[in-house]
Amino acid sequence: MTDAIITALAVLAVAGQAVVAAALLVGALAAAGVRRPLEVVRGALWGYELWAGFLVAAIGTGGSLFLSDIAGFFPCELCWFQRVCMYPLSIILLLAAVRNDYRVTRYLLPLPLAGAGVAVYHLLVENGIVGQSTACRLSAPGGCTTKWIEELGYVTIPILALTGFLLLIALLGLAAAGSDEHRQEESTR
Repeated sequence: MTDAIITALAVLAVAGQAVVAAALLVGALAAAGVRRPLEVVRGALWGYELWAGFLVAAIGTGGSLFLSDIAGFFPCELCWFQRVCMYPLSIILLLAAVRNDYRVTRYLLPLPLAGAGVAVYHLLVENGIVGQSTACRLSAPGGCTTKWIEELGYVTIPILALTGFLLLIALLGLAAAGSDEHRQEESTR
């Protein structure tokens, strides 16, 4: 069962990476003046950005708890910093989605931005590009370079985290950009 869940998380990560790539393309087109794809995405997600963000954060939180508490993988020092950035998002985004409060998105954006930065650094350490610190070596067996999982040839725990953080950045950015419109819509009711 553990292998099946790890594979499911990896497949979700690959799907998330496809969504991130599409979001980057839509953003690049919008920056170049082609706004129609952005309008289509905003129209499709309108009113559900916070719920989608909550879903991503809940899967990230649940996945990390599964990997440490059920699969028995020891979180390293960098994993803990990523958890600090992910866990509060699942709770706060749920509360914001229930209350339909888009104002909070601008204040939440620093969490996935910092988490993505830590995940990129973790990938560099994991792949031997940057040396690991003493704290990393002491925090878990093998330190921050241990690849507890390597699904589909490249999906490791930092890749899972980075994918979740990038999705959250896109969703929170979209929600923050539309928060003024949401507020105007609420005031006309």
